[in-house]
Amino acid sequence: MATDKSQKTIRVHHVTRLEGHGDITAEIKDGILQQVRFSVVEAPRFFEAFLRGHHHAEVVHMASRVCGICAVSHKCAALKATETALEVTVSRQTELLRRLAYHGEILSSHVLHIYFLAGPDFFGVPSIFPLVEQHREMIRRAMRLKKLGYDLSAVVAGRHTHPISMVVGGFTFTHQTKILAGMKDRIHEGLEDLRLTVRTLQGIDLPDLERESEYVSLTHPDRYAFYDGDILSSDLEKTVSPDRYREVIEEYVVDYSTAKYARWNRPEYMTGALARFNNNYRQLTDGAKTAADDLGLKHPCHKPFMNTIAQIVECVHCLEDALKILETLLEKGIQSGKEHERVEDRAGRGVGAVEAPRGILFHEYEYDDDGKCLSANMVIPTAQNLANLEADMRAYIPVIAGEPRETIVHRLEMLVRAYDPCISCSTHVLDCR
Repeated sequence: MATDKSQKTIRVHHVTRLEGHGDITAEIKDGILQQVRFSVVEAPRFFEAFLRGHHHAEVVHMASRVCGICAVSHKCAALKATETALEVTVSRQTELLRRLAYHGEILSSHVLHIYFLAGPDFFGVPSIFPLVEQHREMIRRAMRLKKLGYDLSAVVAGRHTHPISMVVGGFTFTHQTKILAGMKDRIHEGLEDLRLTVRTLQGIDLPDLERESEYVSLTHPDRYAFYDGDILSSDLEKTVSPDRYREVIEEYVVDYSTAKYARWNRPEYMTGALARFNNNYRQLTDGAKTAADDLGLKHPCHKPFMNTIAQIVECVHCLEDALKILETLLEKGIQSGKEHERVEDRAGRGVGAVEAPRGILFHEYEYDDDGKCLSANMVIPTAQNLANLEADMRAYIPVIAGEPRETIVHRLEMLVRAYDPCISCSTHVLDCR
């Protein structure tokens, strides 16, 4: 191991293989960390401002544009918040269909990260392109899984990216039994591709950083929570209703980032696949638990680099649960006709909480008597993770401080990528001088 412990300044301008732009800055002197920052440097996007004045029917469609990768999550959060504000109750069928679309998004987003963003680190290459030549069938497998996720969402929601058929109260069209039934064979094929994914990634050599943290997610008594549930911190025994999220999650700003930060019981917490795994392990499907065992993911896990492994486990869970949802829908039969009723405009406030691929997501809206938005607030998973990411960096840098600069840079980039940040979603701060 190298023993170069002279002063090092680590600056990474725009970490590669992330969604969006983020910079790493670290100062190391005589092997001692002086400072480390992860700066989100993208311009703010002002969603919470320009949604004001729009009718709720427009708000729920516009809100999905926060992110092209996790559009279903933002759409569902906006729908749930708006339906609460307008006192609209959706049917059991609508809930099941939304959960089905959700599983498609989790799969497609996780596969993007597992294979295309984090994957090159597992195989010691700088990008996905060498893997296309060296592991062609593996990349074909990744493409099949990603397309399966997209198609599962599209069959339910009209399309995956910015879904159009999910509206307040239900859907704009009748889902065809034949098309839904046709997805079952593809899901079985997807589970086989995931089995091969587990085999491929068994025994990969990940950096061994372990730091116990606070883990925050939704939790539900009946299922592994993605679409609904109450807020749970691993530091507490009691859950918190989503409409009280402002009482427990404190957002704040720092002067070197255009994203907000967040804290709860500790100065930082983690959200996302590993947090969900830690908080809701018992509700994973049997196949997902087997995948966790095969991949060496033990419960609970305090190793942030294992977040990507937790994503693989969740992919298995999502496809196995999608089969159960499809069987329930097909057994009961799909209700004919447009499943939503005309929603009456009224004043109200509502909060929608869901689990986006990268962690817990909150949307909050207030509407006037004409159904127009008076205020909006969004708390994004990546923003909630930033303080915890920096805490992990502070714990990890002293371990690798004696390594060559190139090794330190690569390991820090790997740590950032392990969180699978979606940076464009997180920008909320404008510094006015």
